[in-house]
Amino acid sequence: MMKFKHLTVLALLSLAGAAAQAQVAVIVNSKNATASMTADQVAGIFLGKSSTLPGGATAAAVDQAESAAIRELFYSKVTGKQAAQVKAAWSRIVFSGKGTPPKELASSADVKKFVASNPDAIGYIEKSAVDGSVKVVLSVD
Repeated sequence: MMKFKHLTVLALLSLAGAAAQAQVAVIVNSKNATASMTADQVAGIFLGKSSTLPGGATAAAVDQAESAAIRELFYSKVTGKQAAQVKAAWSRIVFSGKGTPPKELASSADVKKFVASNPDAIGYIEKSAVDGSVKVVLSVD
């Protein structure tokens, strides 16, 4: 029984380590003229402070599901805020009538599909899920 507990703890620690090492890729449509973005530019869009991409197009931002680990990682690395803080900030923005939060999609595959089919879309996925249908404009470890 004790050996099983040790194996369970080791498995959980290795999973936590893998999640901590995940890389986040902020992506746009492969035909979008934007070559790169700073963390501040991306944070501005996802925090409701900006609604445009660097080229001037209105950004169609998409978010991961609230329960997705990548969402928490993205917000902490790019904005310096926890997902709960971001949700509270968006509640204030929506209440004041000054904006609507990014559309929430169920998975990285859904985010990638949406971004690949919308020239003004911006989202984030695991770097390992990037393919030629999208372009990485910011990568964070």
